[in-house]
Amino acid sequence: MQMSPNEHNNFSLSRFESMLKTNNVLFFDSEEFEEIIQHYLENGKIALARKAVKLGLEQHPTSTNLKLFQVEMYIFENKLDIAEELLDDLYVLEQSNEEIYIQKANILSRRDNHKEAILLLEKALEITNDEADVLSLMGMEYLFMEDFENAKYYFMKCLEQDEEDYSALYNIIYCFDYLEQHEAAIDYLNDFLNKNPYCEVAWHQVGKQYTVLKYFKKALAAFDFAIISDDSFIGAYLEKGKVQEKLKQYHEAIESYSITLGLDDPTSFALLRIGKCHEKLGNSELALQFFTKCVEEDSLLDKGWIAITDFYFKRKNYQKALYYIDKAINIDSENVLYWKRYARISNRLNHFEEAEHAFRRTIELGNYELETWVSRSDILIRLGEYEAAVNNLNQAAEFYPECAEIEYRLAGVYYYLNEETKGEYHLKNALKFEPEFVMIIEEIFPSIYERKSVREIIQKRQNPSV
Repeated sequence: MQMSPNEHNNFSLSRFESMLKTNNVLFFDSEEFEEIIQHYLENGKIALARKAVKLGLEQHPTSTNLKLFQVEMYIFENKLDIAEELLDDLYVLEQSNEEIYIQKANILSRRDNHKEAILLLEKALEITNDEADVLSLMGMEYLFMEDFENAKYYFMKCLEQDEEDYSALYNIIYCFDYLEQHEAAIDYLNDFLNKNPYCEVAWHQVGKQYTVLKYFKKALAAFDFAIISDDSFIGAYLEKGKVQEKLKQYHEAIESYSITLGLDDPTSFALLRIGKCHEKLGNSELALQFFTKCVEEDSLLDKGWIAITDFYFKRKNYQKALYYIDKAINIDSENVLYWKRYARISNRLNHFEEAEHAFRRTIELGNYELETWVSRSDILIRLGEYEAAVNNLNQAAEFYPECAEIEYRLAGVYYYLNEETKGEYHLKNALKFEPEFVMIIEEIFPSIYERKSVREIIQKRQNPSV
């Protein structure tokens, strides 16, 4: 009884792995080695693929295909010079083998020489029996060069050759998106769907394009067609739920997200969105349940921790909010969004030193928003750390020159430090930029505001004729 191709492949794999375990040398023909190597490469088992290449060449030292796999291994290991030498030797023997051109192009691509890589791929295209694969590689080279029009063209040619190459379809839409050609993307996808009416991926992509253009009803219809084409397509349910949220159809959105929970392991995104919908509907307990499930499912999803923290913050339960944001920071201490919330909550709890530390961390992590600088300086002033407040405000001024909020604060702090000249300079600057913001001095520095010299500067600015 003859074995099917799959059974033959499995038998070859079993024999090969048995040989590795026992150290008994067994013979395989070159095609068997090729199938074994291909299997390992497709499954990311590079070490086993490398062993199969080595043993294959020991048994079949003249096999061009096995040598090409060896080249692929060298390229993967970034040993480009060795790979190039082997390819040059093979090219002398076989100038009509498209794989030689493809691997040479791969090396050029690795060296960022994409134009020359394309020239070699054009030669490969002339002699290959698998045009779709080469066209896809050409599309990728144009993508690397950020030539999105040409990339789009070659991925389209690839899809014409193989209408089930969804990676090409995704790349085409990526190009349309980058070029902001959303209407053109819809036209292209509709033409594709005329030939492939049950392609769930195309319907899904049409829906996403309609969503970008805010044609929400058309987007929902497209996602429904994607679901009709494949009722287990999780992505279509998730996108449908997102659109239903935009339309404030929260009950319907919950239903869409909930379906995904039954199709596969629950995703943290779906759990989070269900929680958000319940929160919008006023179902506080259910919202909290789903936010909690979300962080249990994926403790690295910052949006989950932020949702729980904000849930308690809105209800002025600052201790609970602090408890959850503290847990989040313990998991990821480099997350700016966590530190911003930690600072705000600590401030509400009058934990000023902790709040100052948190604002400092957000700045250290690259958050240079004006609010962050100003909030930190206000806390430093409250703590009596005037020199630190000046340093903080001067740093802020580098990012926000001619900013009245910074200048009023610098004026007040310099007056506190008895540096009258600097205080007056910054006060005049602030009044020149935004005279109506003078209440900053009144609120943060009331004793300075009552000074006669300060009042005179303010009144002179407000009433120049006096």
